Amino acid sequence: MPNMSLKKNAMPSQNAAERSKNFREVALGYTEELAVSEAERCLHCKNMPCVKGCPVMVDIPGFIAKIKERDFEGAYNVISATSSLPAVCGRVCPQETQCEKYCVRGIKGEPVGIGRLERFAADYHNEHGAAAPERPVQNGINVAVIGSGPAGLTCAGDLARLGYDVTVFEALHLAGGVLSYGIPEFRLPKAIVNKEIETLKDLGVKIETDMVIGKVLSIEELVKEYGFKAVFIGTGAGLPKFMNIPGETLNGVFSANEFLTRINLMKAYKEDADTPIQRGKNVVVVGGGNVAMDAARCARRLGAQVTVVYRRTLKELPARAEEVEHAMEEGIEFKFLTNPVKINGDNNRRVSSITCLKMRLSEPDASGRARPVPVEGSEFDITADVVIMALGTSPNPLIKDTTEGLEVNGHGGIITDENGKTSVTAVYAGGDAVTGAATVILAMGAGKTAAAAIDRYIKGQAN
Repeated sequence: MPNMSLKKNAMPSQNAAERSKNFREVALGYTEELAVSEAERCLHCKNMPCVKGCPVMVDIPGFIAKIKERDFEGAYNVISATSSLPAVCGRVCPQETQCEKYCVRGIKGEPVGIGRLERFAADYHNEHGAAAPERPVQNGINVAVIGSGPAGLTCAGDLARLGYDVTVFEALHLAGGVLSYGIPEFRLPKAIVNKEIETLKDLGVKIETDMVIGKVLSIEELVKEYGFKAVFIGTGAGLPKFMNIPGETLNGVFSANEFLTRINLMKAYKEDADTPIQRGKNVVVVGGGNVAMDAARCARRLGAQVTVVYRRTLKELPARAEEVEHAMEEGIEFKFLTNPVKINGDNNRRVSSITCLKMRLSEPDASGRARPVPVEGSEFDITADVVIMALGTSPNPLIKDTTEGLEVNGHGGIITDENGKTSVTAVYAGGDAVTGAATVILAMGAGKTAAAAIDRYIKGQAN
């Protein structure tokens, strides 16, 4: 019998006072009993509306049915048939705007906790699953993947399962892309990322780190000199944006990219870290997306009083509601309808405060959201010794500048067709390198689409 409760089973988690002082994972995960109970809320609709909201087309009712039957390993097998990163997706995907958005149970209550169940199945496998995945028979055809973020890892995994000899080239010293340098430990433990990457290596995927394609090797060299039959570009969008206001060059101003990379990749939150980070007493984070929440919550864990300033209201805040709720619980202050106009410094060129204007909402702008306009005479200062700009990112131009004939749009995103094919023969792209900063699961979907297109292209060449 279905569980007809209108509410999801709550996710066990650290209490706010405790977690705001450590980098351990906030959400603790479902127990077996909670997972089975939540699985029993699924109605197993014949038309499976939830699946249409999943960019990688996971058989959601199928894996939930396995959990209901207590076949937890079977649930993982269903998920991993189409997803290369189930433990990651269960933690960081915005299910509320994707699969859970279409759940029938959400019409008169809360949708089934699909993401929580996906995480449970993946964690159960990681804890209990002993056997490595069976390595497919390789066809002897080499494919290169540039970037080891969600798009690149997904593309690599799908191609490896099809028998291709895949090599992933990563610019940094550690694989994972944004999963490793961007998302904090308390949301996505790096042991989880490493486990997912090891699973791909078990499939035969090779990963070469410290390989800056465009500097060490060009795409042309990969194809002509090293014999790769196709190349996938999944280099993400790592070029930070700034406001171009006075004071952005002062000591104590960071892009969210640099701040989070120091925290996550370089472990700057540890007292003995080789790569330190400035531990501010009063930190202001500018922006309202998930990256802004990550930066604010990291700064809070480093002991700061943190203020997030956002030029629209809570209603327009683009970050996940769960992340905003967690940030508020952890004591982070939000100043809405507030826009910085200047960063002020002391005699040593260190940040001392940030000057802002109050805003009001007017008619919608080109994005369809209400347009913020300044309130005359509303200028005020916020005390700060660190300012973090979390205003979005754009693709790094290195690949574009070193690849002849590669077409990009006005924002630097690589232009592709619906299958990820670029303007250069045998070169495909997907994820943030194409769209600009988006979600992990959308990047994974793009990697999956491109892998299928690369397979068709290579088979067509062979015929």
